[in-house]
Amino acid sequence: MRALRTGRLAVGLVAVHAIKVTDVARLPLIALDLAHTTLRLQLRGQPHTVHLDTLTRHLLDDYLQARHQQWPASPNPHLLVTTHSAHHPALPPVSYCALRRVFDQTGITPRQMWSDRVLDEARHSADPVHLVHLFGIHPGTAVRYVHAAHPDKALPAIR
Repeated sequence: MRALRTGRLAVGLVAVHAIKVTDVARLPLIALDLAHTTLRLQLRGQPHTVHLDTLTRHLLDDYLQARHQQWPASPNPHLLVTTHSAHHPALPPVSYCALRRVFDQTGITPRQMWSDRVLDEARHSADPVHLVHLFGIHPGTAVRYVHAAHPDKALPAIR
């Protein structure tokens, strides 16, 4: 049951907020600001705030409740922990491979899910600056996604 909650939260963070699965795995508990319903991340060496939606907040609350019931005094500083890492603060976060198994069940890779979310937002906004602010991605990446979503609006390549 713990793995199911962990998987749901990981998929939610990637699918809704386009947080890369490696960043999800490394999230520290202190990144959570439950009062403001946000996550504070470091992306590309820059601070980035993710405003959680209702679904993701529900998944997070469900996971945190189960985590607290299972390991009420866990010294591990990471949000996502396993039976092995919960009792050891020096152990690394949940592995990428463990999270990847969850995505295998969805039939889509974490990278494809991340890319699909960014592309969907690019279709709706057509604004690379919006994508940079929303997802914390590099401006060049944002422009490429807007061009992919709106090829009719792309400027010709400079030669």
